[in-house]
Amino acid sequence: MSDPIKHECGIAFIRLLKPLSYYQEKYGTALYGLNKLYLLMEKQHNRGQDGAGMATVKLNLRSGQPFYNINKSNSKQAIAELFERVHQDVAKVEQSNPALAQDAEWMKNHVPFLGEVLMGHLRYGTHGGNGLDRCHPFVKTNGWLSKNLITAGNFNLTNTDEVFSNLEQSSTYFKDRFDTTAVLETLGNFLEEEVDKSYEQLVLKGMAPQQAAKEVGDHIQMMNILKQSAQWFDGGYAIMGILGHGDAFVMRDAAGIRPAFYYEDEEIVVAASERPAIQTVFNLKEGQIKELKPGHALMVSKDGTVVEAAYCEAKEKKACSFERIYFSRGSDIEIYDERKKLGTHLAESVLREVEFDFKNTVFSYIPNTAEVSFYGLIKGIEDYINTWKREHIKKHQYHLDESKLDHLLSMRPRVEKIAIKDAKLRTFITQDNARNEMVQHVYDITYGSIRSGEDTMVVIDDSIVRGTTLKESIIKMLDRLGPRKIVIVSSAPQIRYPDCYGIDMSKLGDFVAFRAMLSLLDKSGNTGLLDEVYKDCKAQENLAKEDVKNEVKRLYKLFSAEEISEEISRILTPADCKASVKIIYQTIEDLHRACPNHLGDWYFTGDYPTPGGNKVVNKAFINFMEGKNERAY
Repeated sequence: MSDPIKHECGIAFIRLLKPLSYYQEKYGTALYGLNKLYLLMEKQHNRGQDGAGMATVKLNLRSGQPFYNINKSNSKQAIAELFERVHQDVAKVEQSNPALAQDAEWMKNHVPFLGEVLMGHLRYGTHGGNGLDRCHPFVKTNGWLSKNLITAGNFNLTNTDEVFSNLEQSSTYFKDRFDTTAVLETLGNFLEEEVDKSYEQLVLKGMAPQQAAKEVGDHIQMMNILKQSAQWFDGGYAIMGILGHGDAFVMRDAAGIRPAFYYEDEEIVVAASERPAIQTVFNLKEGQIKELKPGHALMVSKDGTVVEAAYCEAKEKKACSFERIYFSRGSDIEIYDERKKLGTHLAESVLREVEFDFKNTVFSYIPNTAEVSFYGLIKGIEDYINTWKREHIKKHQYHLDESKLDHLLSMRPRVEKIAIKDAKLRTFITQDNARNEMVQHVYDITYGSIRSGEDTMVVIDDSIVRGTTLKESIIKMLDRLGPRKIVIVSSAPQIRYPDCYGIDMSKLGDFVAFRAMLSLLDKSGNTGLLDEVYKDCKAQENLAKEDVKNEVKRLYKLFSAEEISEEISRILTPADCKASVKIIYQTIEDLHRACPNHLGDWYFTGDYPTPGGNKVVNKAFINFMEGKNERAY
């Protein structure tokens, strides 16, 4: 992606179903769970580089022993730092008393982080800064073991203020007003209510109060907690939680916006944001891993019982399509195939733009994440060429001599790796002009790969969000090769609307598609519509989120996608660019054809899967009109 954006975080959850001594005997280490957690996090490193955190809970300890440990880091090597700290404690025992280091039960009772329930989190900070205090997991402590709660997740709520308003009826003080706190406090409050109710029922049945306090964890109905909490949340989420006595859960939002996968056998239960992470770490086949269904929770009780069950009514599934376009690792076979299809579907539009001139057109991509869609684009072009060859041969088979036949068979797309990413170069300069100059040098270009003044260059990118890097750096870099024309192809459609479920795309004025629409409004003399839409957005500010309409859609309806693409091409052409520039976008229809199970497309269409989305887009427009450079939720 030419415009780097921060996006959805990553989760990792492990529940060991056997005693640590089992893993010591079978796998040679009591650190089996920790080692697997490390690998799960590393295999999802793409999902968060602003910080990482982990937590473990130990089961069935004697009263008074520390039952949980939490570890966080916001360093550049956060995951490695977390586990280095853990292994330092283990190394001390190994050096001082090797025999004890082989005693799994002793290690569990004396060494931090050796527990049966583990969670890990990888953070991209789309809000709230990148301090250590913003890293997950978060803990709500209590003197009662079962009322302790540790949470972490991949989530964004659109209605955080509404949740805090509900919470203030029972609590008066919060350390902050971020959605992480809103989730923790909501789940924590309903947990306390559930524990109190269960305790009272045990006492009413004749159990001694002290005994009831010890056994209450075995009688908690986790489903009650999740059902009540979810009624307060509007957003996309995959949330993990561990209770102090050992019950644990992973819950996924009702529209399936955020991804969650899991695997279970007689030894372990594991959940993560990405299927290939589980597949690789545990050497599994694709079919062995299940997708957590929307509106469902994976619950593992203290006694090891595993259940997937619905905690709310599932909505129409709107899984995030950006997961398939860009965020998730392409090592998942379904994602790999879908990204190839995204490229293949663009072949016809590209061929029309270059007037089917294969001799004078060079195809390439912006490394590294657009590589797979590039393969798909080339496949689509090769399929077209082969079809044309077949028809031509059938039509002229008696008039083809050897030279004509050789010429015909030699027809293929010219493919070059024009841009090579220099991963070692960091653009640490913050001043815009100097930074733009530096960004140009993040990529090396292959001189001599283009015939100056003759060739058209087609370069595919994952998506074009702001277009700033494209205009100020990449197109200028490509223009140095001297092409006659530069065609930039986006495997994603035009990004028109803000995201509010975890992608750092929250300000309308940042989007080049929005700026192009404004330019067209100005040229067509329709700028008065901006004030009308602004007034209608303001009129809905205090309505319940369920009653709000997306008013920004009205602005885009005046123009076709082609008209907006043409204006984007003009906007993103640098003033000193010698080549002509054309931007081609994926269509919504072809996006859905390529990714049929991930129809969440609100950033392209404005069709938000939760009511809070409409409130966010209207607020984003109000902010734009009032000159406020802030996110809308």
